[in-house]
Amino acid sequence: MSTIAAVLAATPSPSPTSTVPDVDVTPGVAGFIAIALVAVVTILLLVDMTRRIRRTRYRSEIRERLEAESNGTAADGTGSDADGAVTDEPERRAAEDGRADVGDDTERG
Repeated sequence: MSTIAAVLAATPSPSPTSTVPDVDVTPGVAGFIAIALVAVVTILLLVDMTRRIRRTRYRSEIRERLEAESNGTAADGTGSDADGAVTDEPERRAAEDGRADVGDDTERG
């Protein structure tokens, strides 16, 4: 009995063979197109994000420069116009631009 058990244990059991050819398992052209599309969309999103971050940084630098210039004329942020009257800088800028949201950080596509 031990001889039969030793022979059975020594013989390898056959591994199950695949009934599906390996060619049918690969993603093929559709998978390549899908991955390529995801890669292109990701690159476009990164370029857009970089552009928006750069635009926001430039806007903040310009805003700081304008605030520094306005603070250089008067310590309280007010300046004087040609008549010598004291004007409030943000209200003057809003009146010139025709907008009430001069210091706003919103995106204006």
